[in-house]
Amino acid sequence: MFENMEYGEYDEQRKMRPSSTFDMDKLKSTIKQFVRDWSDTGKAERDSCYMPLIEEIQRQFPADQCDVSEVSVLVPGAGLGRLAWEIARLGYTCQGNEWSFFMLFSSHFVLNRCEKENSMTLYPWVHQFSNNKRSSDQIRPVAFPDVDPQSLPESANFSMVAGDFQEVYTEPDSWDCIATCFFIDTAHNVIDYVETIWNILKPGGVWINLGPLLYHFENMANELSIELSYEDIKAAILKYGFQLETERESVPTTYTENDRSMLKYLYDCVFFVMRKPVHLCNGQQDWGDSHQEEQQQTEGSNQAAT
Repeated sequence: MFENMEYGEYDEQRKMRPSSTFDMDKLKSTIKQFVRDWSDTGKAERDSCYMPLIEEIQRQFPADQCDVSEVSVLVPGAGLGRLAWEIARLGYTCQGNEWSFFMLFSSHFVLNRCEKENSMTLYPWVHQFSNNKRSSDQIRPVAFPDVDPQSLPESANFSMVAGDFQEVYTEPDSWDCIATCFFIDTAHNVIDYVETIWNILKPGGVWINLGPLLYHFENMANELSIELSYEDIKAAILKYGFQLETERESVPTTYTENDRSMLKYLYDCVFFVMRKPVHLCNGQQDWGDSHQEEQQQTEGSNQAAT
């Protein structure tokens, strides 16, 4: 799919080999991602995770004040692509980025091969033998996709890019908005992500984040990993020069939850909006600064009226 090559029947170097435990765990996790991103069952979870990001994008770049098709939004760690798809459906130019082959194969299937609502069926909990109240809960089916992925407007500018976030995105000042959801804790060193985001955001651009800090490489013996508290990450972000506009330190949400399980995990996520400052040029400010000033003036007027 990605290597643009044929696999010969007698290719000794590419023989089938048994799947590792790691591969099987990733497969089970990816199957649950179909539920989260593309089923009616996952709607409540999507609303808690994706809607704060989408609503903030609409607040920062309102359709009645700018041409949203000219607003470029990047979604790193896009998974199966639903968040990026929803942003593109609203008219923004949106690109999802994903590194995992499991996610890439699956998102390719959903976005490019599924054309009818609820035309496919999965049994995502069949491998879960613990904490089932009823036997039927373990083998219950989940239909997907809950929308037609091909129903984006013809004018929609939506794309998915495969590759490592830090290697793919190196062009400075190229994105108006970066939306990260359950993403920054996938880094070996989260400060590297902060540096990349700072570099590729346009002056006046915004970084919108929601998620916990479940560091993916924390317990892997052969992987280097730096696990910082949110307090330290926030301090580093501000030292880079970002301006904090919004912060909520308690946004409860789940991740690929089995809604009928006797065991549930609840993440108490952090939501923040950081802006890359705009430098004055000939006495003029760009859209980001003028929008911020307009918002402050509006808030001041509202307080005076009160």
